[in-house]
Amino acid sequence: MKVVILAGGLGTRLSEETVSKPKPMVEIGSMPIIWHIMKYFSSYGHNDFIICAGYKAHIIKEFFTNYHMHASDLSINFESNNPIKIHKKNIEPWNVSIINTGEDTLTGGRIKKIYDLIKDESYFFMTYGDGLSNVNIDKLEKFHIKNKKLATVTAVRPPARFGYLNISSNDEVINFEEKNQKNESYINGGYFVLNPECINFIESDYTSWEKEPMMNLTSSNNLMAFKHNEFWLPMDTLRDKLMLEELWKNSKAPWKRW
Repeated sequence: MKVVILAGGLGTRLSEETVSKPKPMVEIGSMPIIWHIMKYFSSYGHNDFIICAGYKAHIIKEFFTNYHMHASDLSINFESNNPIKIHKKNIEPWNVSIINTGEDTLTGGRIKKIYDLIKDESYFFMTYGDGLSNVNIDKLEKFHIKNKKLATVTAVRPPARFGYLNISSNDEVINFEEKNQKNESYINGGYFVLNPECINFIESDYTSWEKEPMMNLTSSNNLMAFKHNEFWLPMDTLRDKLMLEELWKNSKAPWKRW
């Protein structure tokens, strides 16, 4: 089953990092966040990836072209005819297609541009290249099959970023309460399962998947929500990146199941 990863946006809210690289290449630990996403899908046996690149696509291409060098221990003998010796080769069972879908293309347009690669699939996964979760991929897939709709979105609670101040009528703070995620509505957490027919809901390169396509799928009763109440965090800001880094460094990353 193919996994489509949208990895072409500018990532302007993380400009501290994305001025020099695309957001999916921002590192958590010593590896890009897109690698973490792919390792997660791979842990469920899904190893056929389509990366919809755009902004600084060449950096993504370079990383995967030289993946064995990035991921392996090696020695370099500058006087040898075969100067590179790989001591430990880490081989992933991946098939990776990197498609340059354009810098200005919106999310729906990126899916439309790779239609020829997914048109013969019964369904495929689609996610964003900047969010991590411990959503159960097997259960998500079974949910999609069971409901027989064109699209399934993983519904998540937004991260509890701020606490509440309870303020009296004379502007005195009565108490401070941590934000309770259980009181929040569900939002789009990415991690979709889509049938190829969803392409009919995307008009052009400048169609945002999160707007008209999702609204029209909803109005035609073709969008189901798979509720996920555990870990989910998009890397929208430097604060988010540091939070993910901390989880990884302390061996508490909920998405690490390999």
